[in-house]
Amino acid sequence: MTQSLSLSWSATDAGATTATSPAESIAPEALANLDLVIRCQEGLRPERLAFAELMRRYQGHVDKLLYHLASDWSDRADLAQEVWIRVYRNIRRLKEPVKFKGWLGRITTNLFYDELRKRKRTRRVLSLDAPRHLDDGQVDWEIAASDPSPVDDMMTREFYDQLQHAIASLPEAFRTTIVLREIQGLPYEEIAEITGVSLGTVKSRIARARNRLQGDLQPYLDS
Repeated sequence: MTQSLSLSWSATDAGATTATSPAESIAPEALANLDLVIRCQEGLRPERLAFAELMRRYQGHVDKLLYHLASDWSDRADLAQEVWIRVYRNIRRLKEPVKFKGWLGRITTNLFYDELRKRKRTRRVLSLDAPRHLDDGQVDWEIAASDPSPVDDMMTREFYDQLQHAIASLPEAFRTTIVLREIQGLPYEEIAEITGVSLGTVKSRIARARNRLQGDLQPYLDS
């Protein structure tokens, strides 16, 4: 999904300079990710071409998170655009540019949670990719490899249907918490801050959600 971001650009946004350093003379698309983030932090506002390149590189990350968090929301495109507006306005506040991807993920997650509170939803909003059963009994939430065989594809679709049903049966707080942990990869402390509950409650919800999902899906994991 490709989003467009309509922002007011000014020829003076990047700030006037009397000299151009070697790094500044490099086209944005040729910069490493870290250097691109740093370039976007210069001036009063992000330099237009650099910010457009930043969006191009990380749009897929935003789309993936929003899909997992709100797969049935019809306005995910609007949410994605709002994410980038927030990034545009606040990127200069990022103190550690090397952690940009995690910072972007937190902006996306916080935006989703803000919207969730507003809507006071009672039906399923979360979706996970089909997991794999690991030797230690845990569930691996990584996206399955591409180009599966026809049999694998059929089994994956069947399993995915069962997974969707199992997730739908979880209380909303459990569904949100397990996505923040397993998909977004947030530490327990950040999940507690985002959801507004104690650290102990976060750990309890994640453990109970994992146990319930694995119990519901055990017949398919063993097949």
